[in-house]
Amino acid sequence: MHSPQPLDPSLIREQARAALAEDLGSGDVTAALLPADQQARAELITRESAVLCGRDWFEAVFHALDPAIRIDWEAADGERVAPGQRLCVITGPVRALLTGERTAMNLLQTLSGTATRTRRFADAVAGLPVAVLDTRKTLPGLRLQQKYAVRCGGGTNHRMGLHDAILIKENHILAAGSIAAAVAAAQALQTGLEIIVEVESLAELEQALAAGAPTVLLDNFGNDQLREAVALSAGRARLEASGGVNLETIRAIAETGVDRISVGALTKDVTAVDLSMRLEVG
Repeated sequence: MHSPQPLDPSLIREQARAALAEDLGSGDVTAALLPADQQARAELITRESAVLCGRDWFEAVFHALDPAIRIDWEAADGERVAPGQRLCVITGPVRALLTGERTAMNLLQTLSGTATRTRRFADAVAGLPVAVLDTRKTLPGLRLQQKYAVRCGGGTNHRMGLHDAILIKENHILAAGSIAAAVAAAQALQTGLEIIVEVESLAELEQALAAGAPTVLLDNFGNDQLREAVALSAGRARLEASGGVNLETIRAIAETGVDRISVGALTKDVTAVDLSMRLEVG
């Protein structure tokens, strides 16, 4: 089970409030039909196999409505869960439970979907010395949450954004004039950040290696090309395979000897986990 440290609690509360505001607007007019003092109990069930992720956001939504709501979890982030399994029991005012239900479940089912997909990719390369990385192809507004979900699923985070690594792509190279010029300019910045050069051929790989690029992203290389790239690099740079990776191809890609494989599908092709919240009024 993978259970990495979550984000800053204050950030999680802020994200939960923003998600809740989309649904709540000026107030839940349907929940107002119910007695303000009525208490209820609810069970959260998963209808399918999954990797759970997003407990803190789920809790933050309900606690933004009523801090007295109690949530007793029976599964942890990063844990595999089975169809019909109870994930938690929620108790508190019925109005707050019904108001927060959809927003809390939206976050939990989306992040669990990301973690579940990541676990499938990680399982596909089990036993091989390769890291499965995410990309910046995340759902708008959910970058940090999905990156956390990838870690819960056994994946590794690539750069979080444009600020924490220098990724030199085709257009950067064209603007700079050459791979060597782009790498030299990146090195001159002296940021201490990882420098990654994206290449589209073995000839470009040779240029990146000669320029001293510490990491080279091999864009849409076939498996034979990847093996040639590994031999050509001979350990001089970390090699990352990228482009069109899926569950059927990732094992063979990993077996070429690359160090890591980036997969946009971890975060952009998300299928939410099917969850159900069953209410019991006391």
